[in-house]
Amino acid sequence: MNERVVVGSGHMCAQPTTTTSGAAAGSSIPDEIAGVAGVAGVAEVAEIVARIAAVAGAVEDPELPQVTIAELGILREVVVGEHDGIEVRLTPTYSGCPAVEVIEAEVHRALAAAGFDDVTVCRVLSPPWTTDWITAEGRRKLAAGGIAPPARQRAGTQPVTFVVRCPHCGSADTELVSRFGSTACKALRRCRSCAEPFDHFKPL
Repeated sequence: MNERVVVGSGHMCAQPTTTTSGAAAGSSIPDEIAGVAGVAGVAEVAEIVARIAAVAGAVEDPELPQVTIAELGILREVVVGEHDGIEVRLTPTYSGCPAVEVIEAEVHRALAAAGFDDVTVCRVLSPPWTTDWITAEGRRKLAAGGIAPPARQRAGTQPVTFVVRCPHCGSADTELVSRFGSTACKALRRCRSCAEPFDHFKPL
């Protein structure tokens, strides 16, 4: 493998991802590599890809440190290229997210510490990230950290009205205070029952 990621470069993946959901990161081994490597070789490559996905996926989001990028659905897939190069593909929560370069740097740092120096970390912007990709465990951790998780959407639509439960007391009697909370992806709400303010991860 000859290519290394340049941290902070906004390196885009050479090929679009085929993964349709970021909720569970996938892996891809081209048929031509599988044909040459044989069963034993493919199994070894698959094990390496799984290890890389586990290391990269365990990196925490800098704005939501209680949740990993795998749980947020930011880690899209790990792909073995035609020349044995490995790409870790990430999709930011939105294209202008200020945390994306930090995430890329942390993924590269974690992989290097685990012995994977020659892995390319790149971005995939299509299809765009959606809050539906947040895993059940990610949603549980958000609520445990005092952040109301986003409602799941159906067929890419968002309901006109939706219930946002207080992560502190569970009440559905909450009100919007500000469309922007501690970060752009969250809104600030207040619970009318316990009077506690809380962030709500806005559905996208």
